[in-house]
Amino acid sequence: MFFGTNVYGWTLLARRDGKDWSVESAMADARAAGISGWEHSFRKAEDVEGVAAAAARQGLAMRSAYVFGAFHEPELAAAASANALEVAAALRQVGVRQLIFNPDPLPGGALKSDAQLRTQSAAIEALGQQLAAAGSRLLYHTHDPEMKGGAREFHHMMVNTDPAAVGLCLDVHWVYRGAENSQVALEDIVSLYAARIGLLHLRQSAGGVWTEDIGAGDIDFGALAAHLVARGVKAHLVLELAMEAGTPAQLSGTEANARSIAYLEPLFSEIAIN
Repeated sequence: MFFGTNVYGWTLLARRDGKDWSVESAMADARAAGISGWEHSFRKAEDVEGVAAAAARQGLAMRSAYVFGAFHEPELAAAASANALEVAAALRQVGVRQLIFNPDPLPGGALKSDAQLRTQSAAIEALGQQLAAAGSRLLYHTHDPEMKGGAREFHHMMVNTDPAAVGLCLDVHWVYRGAENSQVALEDIVSLYAARIGLLHLRQSAGGVWTEDIGAGDIDFGALAAHLVARGVKAHLVLELAMEAGTPAQLSGTEANARSIAYLEPLFSEIAIN
């Protein structure tokens, strides 16, 4: 069963353990855990080739990548879109066609104005159309700021973009946390946008604090999986384990990811794209 892993948590592990950052060392640890894929974050096209070569050496597929950019002002959106198209072209050369975009938030997670939201949704849709024409797929992603104010940013982006141009990378825990720790809200978002979900980012917490691995905790993953299955969701699965103040520090990255796979595999077998 295919599980990818996102680079973010591995950078945190290196910092926690006082190690110099090495992407290839992190990839080797991920592979040892039973991970099949590597999801990297890119700011510029010239970084793609080296990361892809390292992933290939470690036996990891690259199916998706995270791309940065601000889209809430016209000049920012123009620059971000131009850069994203360059990154996407480089990624297609190494077989990556799913691009995850979380438009940059305002400082401090402040609410964007209605005008900024309209600018952002129009820019993301236009970018998604260009990417689709070139053979890539844009997946919209959120953290918790987009869930503020009645989740107005999240819903505006989904309601006002063409599903053919913009899919959804559902970051399960950020949606849960952004909805003030509500599984009901998480499952309702699945119900509303199930047809657009192409990828799941997976993480767990206990008592509101991120856990080292994914197991029993605040989110009922069994219930979530059943909800996804009932709505016909098929998605790529990407572990995005991370840490914050209060997260235990007892497991290696390899141990944490291996335990997460063992827990999730029987629950998500009908959902996973292999």
